[in-house]
Amino acid sequence: MDETVAEYIRRTVLKIPRDEIKTVLQKWGFLSERQLQTINFHQIKENVSQDVVQLCEANSADIKQAAVLDIIYNHIYPNKRVWSVYQMNKTGEETEIFDLRDFKKKFKRQLQSALKNVTISFREYEDNAIWIRIAWGTPYTKPNQYKTSYVVYHSQTPYVFISASVLKSNLPLLCQALVLASNYHDIREMELRSHSLNSLKDIVFKRYSQNFQTYHPRPLQERNVAPESTDVRIVQENRNEKERIQRVNREVFGDGPQPKLEFAQYKV
Repeated sequence: MDETVAEYIRRTVLKIPRDEIKTVLQKWGFLSERQLQTINFHQIKENVSQDVVQLCEANSADIKQAAVLDIIYNHIYPNKRVWSVYQMNKTGEETEIFDLRDFKKKFKRQLQSALKNVTISFREYEDNAIWIRIAWGTPYTKPNQYKTSYVVYHSQTPYVFISASVLKSNLPLLCQALVLASNYHDIREMELRSHSLNSLKDIVFKRYSQNFQTYHPRPLQERNVAPESTDVRIVQENRNEKERIQRVNREVFGDGPQPKLEFAQYKV
């Protein structure tokens, strides 16, 4: 096994909380259950990571297997990244049957024709989400596995969630590959960003109640109140207003957890 692959697997294992390492490795599926039973998961994480690397070396792990482990880690812990929302558009209203194999082929061909040194990995999940991991290189250097871009594309929707790498110059290449592979016409950023991928999905997929209302803050009513009761009245007004805001939020977004949005911009 290549030293760079071993080091990448070791670092990935170290990022996982110790109590969840075994579960993540089971989802990975590269190591057998018998091999996992030989690891003492109660020892310090550095020793656990070294044991995992030794087993991966026995199984002749390569960068493709390491990339799959990284995808699983990011799928379980998506809040470790900052996600941006993009929307793709078609020229007409025609609908096409999505072919996953064709999508992968076109996506890889487009990126690899524009940039030779690039590693592309895919993993599909049950909610029609395709997770794509791209490690970028240059014409003269191998792909940097520590500066990766992640794409989450729901095949039945025009929305794409992208966590870009440090190399911003590669973003146009990535967007072009997405448009061509999914048979859309163009793509634009929606100016929505957050660490919470699920919150962004809730917003663009409208996974909440549609009973929107216009919120009008109510001014405090002026009354002749005795000085000694002013503090009590303020506390009660604040409590009533807080309860009213929570009630409006439930009517708008439903009873589930509220979406977390860290950046939004509206342009006129």
